[in-house]
Formats: sequence, C-alpha cells, structure tokens
Amino acid sequence: MSPAALARQSLRLPGHRQVALGVARQRLAIGVLLFILFTGIIGYRLVMLSAFDGAPRHRGLATASPFVRADIVDRNGIALASSFEAYALAARPRDILTDKEELVRKLVTILPERGEQAIRAAVYHDGKFRYLARRVLPEQAEAIRRLGEPGLTLEREPERLYPHVGMAAHLVGYTGIDGRGEAGIERAFEARLTDPTRIDEPLVLAMDARVQQALESELNAQMLAHVATGAAGVVMDVHTGEVLAMASLPAFDSNRPGGLIGMPSHMNRATLGVYELGSTFKAFTIAMALDAGVLPDLGERFPTVPIFVGRHRISDSHPKGYPLSVPEVLIHSSNVGTARMAERLGQKRQEEFLRKLGLMDRAPGELLEAGRTLTPPANNWGLSSVMTVGFGHGIAVTPLHLANAYATLVNGGIHRPATLLKVPEGMERPSERVFTERTSKLLNGMLRLAVLDGTGRRADAEGYRVGGKTGTAEKVLESGRGYDRRRNITTFAGAFPMDDPRYVVVTMIDDPTEGSRSAGIVAAPAFRNVVNRIAPVLGVAPDMAREPDTSIFEGLYKPRHQKPAQP
Repeated sequence: MSPAALARQSLRLPGHRQVALGVARQRLAIGVLLFILFTGIIGYRLVMLSAFDGAPRHRGLATASPFVRADIVDRNGIALASSFEAYALAARPRDILTDKEELVRKLVTILPERGEQAIRAAVYHDGKFRYLARRVLPEQAEAIRRLGEPGLTLEREPERLYPHVGMAAHLVGYTGIDGRGEAGIERAFEARLTDPTRIDEPLVLAMDARVQQALESELNAQMLAHVATGAAGVVMDVHTGEVLAMASLPAFDSNRPGGLIGMPSHMNRATLGVYELGSTFKAFTIAMALDAGVLPDLGERFPTVPIFVGRHRISDSHPKGYPLSVPEVLIHSSNVGTARMAERLGQKRQEEFLRKLGLMDRAPGELLEAGRTLTPPANNWGLSSVMTVGFGHGIAVTPLHLANAYATLVNGGIHRPATLLKVPEGMERPSERVFTERTSKLLNGMLRLAVLDGTGRRADAEGYRVGGKTGTAEKVLESGRGYDRRRNITTFAGAFPMDDPRYVVVTMIDDPTEGSRSAGIVAAPAFRNVVNRIAPVLGVAPDMAREPDTSIFEGLYKPRHQKPAQP
C-alpha cells in the first residue's frame, strides 16, 4: 500500500470512531429518557390511584361522611345517637389481582351479612371504585387485610350509632350514607348537630327513654293482637308541652334504615300521617260551646233522634233513646248531641277555636316530617261540615296535633306548642289562653266520667284517676271519595291524674282486623297499660281514695253502680 493510501486510512479511522460514539450516546440518552418517562408514568398512576381513585368523583356514588356530629341524648342523659370511627370497605375491580371468584368466596365468609350477591356485584363492577361495605367491624377489617388483595381498600370514616336500634326511630331519625341527617331530629337539627363549636355538647331531647320504651311496647302488643296495619302514640307534659315519648309503628332499625322514605315503616304516623280521629273531638266541641256561651245550662237535654242536613244523616252508634244532658253527650259519645252544639257554635267560631288549638296548622314540634290538617274547603264549610267536624269527621289531624290540643284542654286552657327538646327548669314558653279555667275544669270532670261510666271504661288505670275519650272513625277510601265501612282508625286520648292533670297520652291503632274494631276495645286498653307502666316512672303514685270533684254533675247523668272488671 502506498504511503498516500495509508495516510487516507489513518485519517478515516478517527472519524468512524466519533460517529460510532455519537450514535451510542444518542441511544443511551434515548434509553434514559424512556426510563424516566416510564418511571414517571408509573409514579403518576400510583399517585392517581392513592389520591384520586379512592373516592367517587360524580353523583350517584356513596361518599364517606365529612362530618362529626354531636350526640343526641334523652332528658336523663341516655345516649340515643352518637358518633364513632368505623371502617369502610371499597373495591377497585380493575386493580384486583387474585381470582375474583375465590375473592368473592373469602369475602362472603368474612362478611356474611352483606350476602354473596352484593359482594359479587362490587367485585365485578365495571367502574374504578365501589363501596362494598360500611361499618365493618375491627375483626372483619383485620381478616380483610390478611387477604393481601391490593384491589380492596379499608378506610376509616365517621359513623353514627343508635344504641337502642329501632326505639324512637322516627323521632331520633337517622343519617344517610353521606353523614347528613335524613329524618327525625337528625334532619331537623342538622346545623346544630354539625356545628364545630358545639360538637362536644349533646342535644338534649324532652324524651324519656323509659317512657318511650313502655309506649312502644304496649302499642306493639295491641297492634299484633288485633293484626293492625300500624299504631302511633304520644306522651306529653301538659304544662311544658314537652313530648316525653312519641311512637310510630311499624318501626325500623336506625342503624340500617334501608328502604325508601314513604314506605309504611318509615312514615311517621305520629307527626306526618293525618287521620280522622273521630269522637275524641267531642270534648273540644263541648268546651268551645261552653266558652262561647251557647251552653248556659249543663242540664240542658239534647234529643238523640237522627237529624238530616241536606243528603247527610247524623245518628248515634248506640242511641240511648232519651234526651242527654251536656255531660251525658260526652259520656255516651252522642254524635247527634255534639252536632247540635256545633250548630249553635257556627263555622266562624269553630274555625277560630280550632286555629287557637293549633289544629289548623302543620303538626307542632321541630320535626320536618309534619303533616298538615285536612279541613273542609273554605267555600264548602257549611252547616253539614260544622256538624260533622264537631264530632271529629271531615277533619284529619296527626296524633301529635290531638295530644297538644288535649294538653290545652286539661291544663287550665293554656296552649303551649309541643316541643321535642327538653325545656330548662323555670323557662317560660310561648303560651296563649284558649279556654277559661272553669271550662277546663268542667271538661276534666266529664272526661273522668267518660272513663268511669262511658265508652272509655277499659282505659281506667286503677288509682291513677284517668280521664279521656274514645274515637272510632272509618278510614277514607283510597280514592278519597267516601269511607270504607270495614276499616277503622281507633283512638283514645286522655290525661292523668284528672284531679291535677300532668300528662296526656294518646294511643292510636290503625286498621285493626282481628276481633273488635272499636276504640273502647282496641285503643283504650293500650292507654291503660301505658299509664300503669309510666306513672311510677314519672312520679305519679296511685291513690284509690282520691278523685276529681264531679259533684257539679250530680243528677245530670246515670252513674254505673259498679265499674267493669279489667279485661
């Protein structure tokens, strides 16, 4: 090879090395960049999974509660609702690594209460995230952790516990999946219960858990005995307006409310359901007539023969066959006698008294589930409506309406709106006089006689001097046109002790189908049993020697010589 050729080759070799080194550097740089990019993508995905996919990002999915709520307690400090930290189990179906069928079988073993169908639906869900169970117990959470499945996550979240399960379910209410109150006190006092400055301050109700349990127990027993659709009841302090107990049956478990609002077990029959409560209204009509001055003589006699108003016929269920005095109209529950009194009263004064009693407004108290009274339309509140409203037909109210009005009737005539919150001792509540003290005292005596000698005999609780009135009314047909003669609402409204009334009790049994369908047989015994159980708790001692003064009625009614034996 010539010297010139060698020179050219030596000059070319360094150039090839440089090119080769350049290509290598480029490839290395590209590899590093790809590695960094790949690592970044993985890191970004992990961040997204941990920070964002852990919670739903659109409506329709459940969200963990961001709220911690104050406790709810009864008047004696007994917990009715409290908050605690629980576990929530969620599935990320796209991140599940193990065999899904095997995972379903293991989860069913750990969470048998959830059921295989619900667990399978969550594990095989098409989305990125789905809650599988809430309120998971610590031992269950530990068993789930031991599965080692990255597609399952356990999160701590605030939970609401109702230690008495279904007791006072409609009164206390419950919270939804988002931690917000959805019914009862939980809903009505949402702002108060979630106020950060008052979280450590329990909300104190007027309710007494002991009285509540007794009321629910006796209503439930009577509801089952007569195979009834439902029941409701109220116990109320006549001087403060405090609701010591309020029941609606059937009830539900506040810890697992399920279902939909509006279903029979969720509807609050005590505050939302409105019913024609029949002859319990007769006491109001007599009081109105006395206060209005259209009944100047208690000895005035009212014929009991049927009366006709247009196409309407008004008659007594069990006519006595002789004219009745004013107290006898109530004792023997005369529709005709009460209708005559209402006729004298007139529409204007009748409506005015009903309004003062709170019977023209929504149900009293703080709950948002409050039914509105159904009355005759203003342009059709004529004589026939005045007469039928006088004995409790053609007007529909809630049991809480009735209890509040009876408290007004027996406490001296002062109306104080019902409250579900405990009233501090010595606190003056808003009040309005509806009846005179004389009228109230007269009605207390008549209500006592209605129990001793009238339709309410089975309500008599020995030694507690109870007074009250039965009410049996046919249910309105579902079409809203006419009444179903085969279905009744049975009610007893009364108070004790009648020589110095302290408490009102209302018991209502909806549509009894077994045995008698009259209030004297169905609702009155429930009232008696409730009084027998709650009177000792409330500090009312039995006294066989005491009775309210009914001497003013002597010669105006025919007393029974012997009270019937208690069934």
